[in-house]
Amino acid sequence: MDSVEKFALSIMLLFGALIIGGLMAYGIAWSNKPAFLYALASAIVVWGSAFAVLFGKPPIYGALLFVAALLIAASITMIVT
Repeated sequence: MDSVEKFALSIMLLFGALIIGGLMAYGIAWSNKPAFLYALASAIVVWGSAFAVLFGKPPIYGALLFVAALLIAASITMIVT
């Protein structure tokens, strides 16, 4: 991995952690259990996708990121409604 890829990965991890952490914090602070659980599930899925990167399985990584995006959208939907 060259320096540009490491920089891009660090930006993705930083902002991903901020978004998911923020959704989880909102769910805890306002006692919105579904929003918190969807955000927690997305965090677990993203954590699991690291193993797909580690073992070089891009299709699995893409599928897990898609699932995480759906869970984040569900968490935001629970916050808005």
